[in-house]
Amino acid sequence: MACKPICKLCDKLVISSSVTFAGGNVVINIPAGSYRDGCKYCLVIAQAIPTTATIAAPVVITIGSGTEQYPLTRCDCSQVTVCGIRTRTRYSTIVSTSATGGVFKMLGRPCCTPDNNLASINGTAPATPTT
Repeated sequence: MACKPICKLCDKLVISSSVTFAGGNVVINIPAGSYRDGCKYCLVIAQAIPTTATIAAPVVITIGSGTEQYPLTRCDCSQVTVCGIRTRTRYSTIVSTSATGGVFKMLGRPCCTPDNNLASINGTAPATPTT
């Protein structure tokens, strides 16, 4: 089947305006607007992820010129870190609001992310890895 030469984009498609690394967070800025509770939005990370970003940096979203940071979370509500996102990639998200803020929650699983969880616990402090 041939690709259509003209396609209308969905009004729920949100393309990032910028991606920065500031205050220990990867900040994805999206266009100004009101993002409704319970609504699905397809977020496209259009810019390169800064090379200065650390692999475990949390990913947050800002809207327009606003300074409020909204976490990007996995479907299990855990924080997405920079190793779980890729540039030029679309992520299905749903907005979930509370009385004081909100989050953008991924509907699927993020990219392959390392799991740094301990294999077990036994009541003693884990050894610090040497570099």
